[in-house]
Amino acid sequence: MRKIIFLFLLIIFSSQIQSQNKEAILQLIKRIIPSKASSFTIKYQKATSGKDFFELYSENNKIVLVGNNNVSIASALYYYLKNYTHCDISWNGTNLKLPDKLPLIKQKIVHNTPYQYRYYINYCTNNYSMTWWDWNRWEKEIDWMALNGINMPLAIIGQNIIWSELYKSLGFNNNQLNNFFTGPAYTSWFWMNNIDKWGGPLPYSWLKKMELLQKKILERERELDMTPVLPAFTGHIPNSFNQLFPNALIKKVNWGPGYEDVSILDPNDSLFQIIGTEFLRLQNKIFGTDHLYSADTFNENIPPTNDSLYLNQLSSTVYKTMASVDSQAIWVMQGWLFVNAPDFWKPTQIKALLNGVNDEHMIILDLWSETRPIWSSTEAYYGKKWIWCMLHNFGGNIGMFGKMDTIANVPAKTLHNNNSKNLIGIGLTPEGIEQNPVMYALLLENIWRDQPIELNDWLSNYALRRYGKTNKEIDSAWQILRKTVYNGGNTEGAPESIFTGRPTLNKDAVWTYTTLNYNPKDLLPAWRLFIYNSKNLNKNEGFSYDLVDLTRQVLANYADTLQQQIAKAFYQKNKLQFKYLTNKFIILLDDIDALLQTKKDFLLGKWINSAKKMGTNYREEKLYERNARNLITTWGDKNSGTHDYANKHWAGLIKDFYKQRWLQYFKFLKSNWNSDISTKQKEFEETIKNWEWHWVNKTNKFSSLPKGNSVLASKKLFEKYYSEILEQY
Repeated sequence: MRKIIFLFLLIIFSSQIQSQNKEAILQLIKRIIPSKASSFTIKYQKATSGKDFFELYSENNKIVLVGNNNVSIASALYYYLKNYTHCDISWNGTNLKLPDKLPLIKQKIVHNTPYQYRYYINYCTNNYSMTWWDWNRWEKEIDWMALNGINMPLAIIGQNIIWSELYKSLGFNNNQLNNFFTGPAYTSWFWMNNIDKWGGPLPYSWLKKMELLQKKILERERELDMTPVLPAFTGHIPNSFNQLFPNALIKKVNWGPGYEDVSILDPNDSLFQIIGTEFLRLQNKIFGTDHLYSADTFNENIPPTNDSLYLNQLSSTVYKTMASVDSQAIWVMQGWLFVNAPDFWKPTQIKALLNGVNDEHMIILDLWSETRPIWSSTEAYYGKKWIWCMLHNFGGNIGMFGKMDTIANVPAKTLHNNNSKNLIGIGLTPEGIEQNPVMYALLLENIWRDQPIELNDWLSNYALRRYGKTNKEIDSAWQILRKTVYNGGNTEGAPESIFTGRPTLNKDAVWTYTTLNYNPKDLLPAWRLFIYNSKNLNKNEGFSYDLVDLTRQVLANYADTLQQQIAKAFYQKNKLQFKYLTNKFIILLDDIDALLQTKKDFLLGKWINSAKKMGTNYREEKLYERNARNLITTWGDKNSGTHDYANKHWAGLIKDFYKQRWLQYFKFLKSNWNSDISTKQKEFEETIKNWEWHWVNKTNKFSSLPKGNSVLASKKLFEKYYSEILEQY
């Protein structure tokens, strides 16, 4: 009798779980297309291949979405929207203009994915893009993940509450933790063992806010049948650790000039296992687990020795802290350390580190596969499971950039390469998002196919669904973009414009590399085609974003040309030419700023005001605003070596920060007209550092609302600059 009751309850419980999951996907459909949600029916079906699949067909005048889980069903929905109603959903402009009557499907559509895992989010994404997101913004992103087939998101934002409870239980006080935790815009590098306390102190209200947000994120991702990756312990401890544990074995590491040492607990110390185990117990209690754990032991830091035994024991110990709490634990490791320090990580050292963990218990993210793949030089990570990833973006820079042909062809070719061995997934690992939407759409197109993408057709279809209309001239423009800004070449990331760098007469500045992989003249025909066809597409959100972005890119390239002409005029001591060119340069910056004011995607105010909104009082608002300003300008203090790394072409930032620096520099050059500028440059940099730091601590206001008409503004700048720029090239 008890057995019958148990089976009955199990059946009820199972049906409730299925019903709950079904409700989650029904709610997603209502959020995406509320007026047409009733036109769809969903069905669950077991995957026969062991990997996710979806089907589409029509029945009783409804569109049936079939899948083995909710991510598959969401993917079926997006496949329908893209291919049958020519719609597109992106960060930078969405087209969801549906016909009154949805087209029925004449023949069943079936798609299988060759990838067990589809990974998303770099540690850095959490700060360069996501720091100030509320639940409303996160909900949209999770929907976007599901629609695009992502099932393995990194989920790490709430972990500081775990660290707080853990270290307080070990006897650390609030003052010690205030000198440990970074401010909210720097948590990624805190989690990666790079820095302590910068941008802090971190208010306890932030910890609680992120705990609640993380719970919502995880609940939604799990409802949609994703498997989130949560953090594990890698040895990062407060610098005051020796005050409580004087005999602890500690290694000091330093990320770079301007940053204080960070303390790492030696894995051979018995406390490592104790702390690592307790961290996971607390985390699993608060957030639950899906058995995937992210841990990077030496991210942009060098181990104390290259001894194989030490490296092997280290990884073995890190994994044991996971397995002691979760017998199903799988360690997900970013492969960035091998890219960042190739002189240290030779085959012997890589093999020693990886072999400390059983092959079934580790997954490596080949973080920058499109440019510096490590799998091909390590025998596919010596038998470990691994994921092919597109990094694409550094610092959240927004220049038009990508390796389009690589992304269209290499994932599929790698999949069929016998040397790729245990390739089990594909992923997106950008440092920043909400830019270059075409590149992310292209990478995600690989998820439900195992063959290369035919780019000519794909680009035409992309333009159709993004803009809602077929336009042959726009198709031609996209082919030009493919051969110029999206040709990639050997550039590691998007080339910056010199105007975002600390002023100089050199072609490049620190973290500002201006070399293009194309002739800037070759981009002009695409600009002309976009402008000439804007009348027919001017009401489309995606088109207006792309038009502004292309106009911005052309003018940013022109700024580089003007800056080098200014340098020439200065060295030739041509005062009239110098005055003429510097005036043009400043006017150009004003014009770019005014253009970018027309799109919400390019507003400094949106970033700063979102930060301030997170504060619960004036003190927190001020702290968060300083974090927001700091990250995108000096990054660290005024002597930071990473200044301008996270530069942005944003309205407000150009006019209030970049332009003002250049005005001061041109004044400095005039006052040193007959001096050896190479010996005087350092004087200027010392002066401008103080000005930059003052700007970081300012509280002047910027609007979060766009101003003006994007298409009209772009046309105006085309009429003003096109012929002039053409003559320069």
